[in-house]
Amino acid sequence: MLPPNKKAYFASDLHLRMAPDAESRQREITFVRWLDAIRNDAGLLFLLGDMFDYWFEYRHVVPRGFIRLLGKLQELSEAGLEIHYFTGNHDMWMSDYFPVELGIAVHRRPEECTINGKSFLLGHGHNLGPVTWGERLMNAIFTSQTLKIPFIAIHPRWTMAFGIRWSKHNRQKHGWTAKFIGIRKEYLVRYALACLRRKHYDYFIFGHRHLAMDVHLTGNSRYINTGEWITGNTYASFDGENLLLASFLKNTAWLTADAAVMDD
Repeated sequence: MLPPNKKAYFASDLHLRMAPDAESRQREITFVRWLDAIRNDAGLLFLLGDMFDYWFEYRHVVPRGFIRLLGKLQELSEAGLEIHYFTGNHDMWMSDYFPVELGIAVHRRPEECTINGKSFLLGHGHNLGPVTWGERLMNAIFTSQTLKIPFIAIHPRWTMAFGIRWSKHNRQKHGWTAKFIGIRKEYLVRYALACLRRKHYDYFIFGHRHLAMDVHLTGNSRYINTGEWITGNTYASFDGENLLLASFLKNTAWLTADAAVMDD
């Protein structure tokens, strides 16, 4: 239950450390400004993954940088704000740093929750819906605890360099922002519709797609994608009754659609 006059906020895909460094630093500064802007009316904060372009933590070592964001999150957490972090495909290698040092709950798969009587399904959005065999293989490799052991044994100088290069290559291959390919091909929309055949949710909220959108699914159910902070600075907010998409710098539009136009 949200306290009176408080909101739940949702954001994703900040991709800090994605080159060039100067732009990454500016994104971090802008995101921290947003956190300061919402701190007075925020009752819940959900970070839906890929806030870092590459994150891998050892028992005694975490990635260099991000001090502005990490410091602000700790400040908000210690001030009483409940924060939840959903790992994405770029930061799935989190361990206990966020829970122990920052007091932030970490979730590794989509989770259900109820806020003021409304049902939500939240997650990053990767590996949902149709997944190719290649994607399944890559996910199995990156989530394997057995393979993680020898990776950890390598000096961070080499593993961090490898991870940053891999992440950069992945982004160059797929692009920094997404293009709308038609509502019938939006796999997260199809995933949400498949979920609704089994159970009702008022809201599905995901990131990953790098395309902010608000899609009416069926009845009173909606799919929301929070977009990204590389160029868009988009986020969602819920005041207990209404859920809205917005752009922090008010310079980004988002897609609205109706899934009823989809073919079965």
